[in-house]
Amino acid sequence: MIAHAVPPSIVTAERPTSDQVTAIRTYIRDTWQTLSRSLAHVLEAAKDAKIDHVPGQPWPLYISNRQEQVAVEAALQAVLSPQEYAQIQIRVLPAEADEIVDHGLLYLPHDYVVPGGRFNEMYGWDSYFILLGLLRDGQVAMAQSMVDQFIYQIEHYGAVLNANRTYMLSRSQPPVLTLMVLKLFEYTCDRTWLQSVLPAIEKYYFYWTVPPHLNPATGLSHYNALGHGPAPEVLASERDEAGRTHYDRVREYFKHIPVEDYDLSLYYDADQDCLTELFYQGDRSMRESGFDISDRFGPFSADIIHYAPVCLNGLLYQMERDIALIHQTLEQPASVPIWIDRAKQRHRLIDDYLWDDDIGLYCDYNFRTGRRRHYEFATAFIPLWAGIAAPQQAQRLVDNLWKFEAPGGLLTSTHVSGNQWDAPFGWAPLQLFAVYGLYRYGYCQEAERLAIKFVNLVIQEFEKSGTIVEKYDVERCSADVSGEILFGYSSNEIGFGWTNGVILELLALLDL
Repeated sequence: MIAHAVPPSIVTAERPTSDQVTAIRTYIRDTWQTLSRSLAHVLEAAKDAKIDHVPGQPWPLYISNRQEQVAVEAALQAVLSPQEYAQIQIRVLPAEADEIVDHGLLYLPHDYVVPGGRFNEMYGWDSYFILLGLLRDGQVAMAQSMVDQFIYQIEHYGAVLNANRTYMLSRSQPPVLTLMVLKLFEYTCDRTWLQSVLPAIEKYYFYWTVPPHLNPATGLSHYNALGHGPAPEVLASERDEAGRTHYDRVREYFKHIPVEDYDLSLYYDADQDCLTELFYQGDRSMRESGFDISDRFGPFSADIIHYAPVCLNGLLYQMERDIALIHQTLEQPASVPIWIDRAKQRHRLIDDYLWDDDIGLYCDYNFRTGRRRHYEFATAFIPLWAGIAAPQQAQRLVDNLWKFEAPGGLLTSTHVSGNQWDAPFGWAPLQLFAVYGLYRYGYCQEAERLAIKFVNLVIQEFEKSGTIVEKYDVERCSADVSGEILFGYSSNEIGFGWTNGVILELLALLDL
């Protein structure tokens, strides 16, 4: 556990200079171009470093059976050279995702922005923070295109996907679609478009609120990805210097380290020295959560399938409020109370199951054991961001802020596990949720202090390397994190889409 000798709340940080702000704004503005993908970039996007590929073989590009193949071929031939087109092979998705042997890119008809580095595809919740940055930089057309690509995913692939690769057809990511739709609508005021996307929005909402994502016993939702066996991209790409896969390292951990957080026999067969199918379901579900990897739900979050998490239900509450607002905006008053009632019911359930008055935090609830897990994680501030917390709950959260606050911003958790979504690491999205939540409840001094700390850290590391990256050590105030990460991928990807967007939001909030 991270222990602070002096609460960081008493430490005040100086705001960055105007020259520093100008330099990082210029970098971010230029980087959107680098991270943008269109049909003209489809070969670049199809090349995937995360899976094995036979040299010289074309890269598969999958389309749904609802998409006309002739139209796709014509669109690609119009923007690719014959040599480039020859390196792409268009395939129609089989009826079942399990039938796919050669994984590949999922076709999207228009432009989008990728996070950067090894993440060369359009991601589910990354895209919300990217969209915020695009809109701050006046790139409304690209922001519009990104939202439209998510609507296309819902209509053709069944949901907003973790990312547009075939190996991610079995899972989504934290639901931020309505946040994107309403933020874009602030700029376009296009009611016709808003009406046109509403059916897809509601379809995606029910993806999260019926089985297997609904836990009937609590009425709350949980992460529960489909598919079987190891995640293909992890099996192929996340190897250490000895050639061991991530799953090899997990298996060795289970073999030698006692586990008290859950019934290990569910996830590891000691007699056979192998991971169980339930482990792989938990592993895929952990990746659906967007927090890959932490020990939030026990080692490697294997037990996530048995938890109603704070983050998902806080976001679904916001989604219910957002859909009510969309119906109100479209002058459909009969539907508004339905969605307001759903949000109120979820609010009650969050208070009943996820709020822990003994420790003053929102905690994930294990519906298998009937207990909350007292694992201090920064998602505890999402109900503050969503307006779920009562004033006294908000005060309790602020009283606990010192546990998470570090010299460079907000720690993801208070536990050091060797995983990248635990201490001492900090990530841009959780900074934004916490800062906005604190502002919402009038804790402006605390919000500004956190915002300045994180902005200063990103600027400091930008001045050293000339880049913005995916994650930071907020204790040491460093972007050099690879040596501290023991499981999963240890690289720190450059780009980086959601950090860019959050920095622009924080600069605007700080009036810089």
